[in-house]
Amino acid sequence: MAGRGDILLNVEHLTMRFGGLVAVDNLSWHARQGDITALIGPNGAGKTTVFNCITGFYKPTEGRISLRHGDATVWDELDSLTERGKRHITTANGSLFQLERMPDFLVTQKARVARTFQNIRLFAGMTLLENLLVAQHNSLMVQSGYTLLGVLGFPSYRRAESAAVDRAREWLNRVGLIDRADDPAGDLPYGAQRRLEIARAMCTDPVLLCLDEPAAGLNARESAELNELLLSIRDQYGLSILLIEHDMSVVMEISDHVIVLDYGVKISDGTPEEIRNDPKVIAAYLGVDDEDVEKVEAEVGL
Repeated sequence: MAGRGDILLNVEHLTMRFGGLVAVDNLSWHARQGDITALIGPNGAGKTTVFNCITGFYKPTEGRISLRHGDATVWDELDSLTERGKRHITTANGSLFQLERMPDFLVTQKARVARTFQNIRLFAGMTLLENLLVAQHNSLMVQSGYTLLGVLGFPSYRRAESAAVDRAREWLNRVGLIDRADDPAGDLPYGAQRRLEIARAMCTDPVLLCLDEPAAGLNARESAELNELLLSIRDQYGLSILLIEHDMSVVMEISDHVIVLDYGVKISDGTPEEIRNDPKVIAAYLGVDDEDVEKVEAEVGL
């Protein structure tokens, strides 16, 4: 892989067909460790389909989606991993995963890819604290010996349970919701529910955080708070964040890297400044042919 550097996620020739409809067509791109990467485009461009392929909800028709843990030298094993038909490989320097071969629960549990959804999916009747403890269910089940050690009150399980509560409270504090820890999640205002969803995803200890329109439905103040939260997560944890977003004020302010799709095809890939000035991107959003961009810009005063 040329120039692999600090690449965390590598998407190669991704294609997703639904019958005769090609939702994503031969898409290749990568996300780097510690970057905020935005996937944007008009409605119907294929963004959520790409997310669903990365997170295991869809099995791609074609293509390879690879994620690394640890040192970048594990990329040397990619072709071998592909040829062997395995889901992942672990070396002394780290692990490599082929996400298109993994069901969604293993993408979360083993590859440590966390996701939020465009439509909020909290457990409305549970408290905020309980929502964040549910996110740590897999690790707690292991520590409990799949219930037996927990029932018998083994110290190892009590320690794990205490650590899970501490982590949940830490993230409630980080998103400004610790005072409502014991309130039902369904009682929160919309913007606070968005922050709680991100906190719940972070409780799974991800290496890649995938956010599907996190600013949808937020007002200007809430969007600014979201920007601060995502930047602080990226800076403090060195976490890679992948987001789909229609709010261009969010995308252009916090993204390091932007990929633009239109009808399932990548039409631009670069920095926010490069994307902002790309005629193909402007044409896609205005719904005109490339050669008509200057005329339409003049008409609307851009």
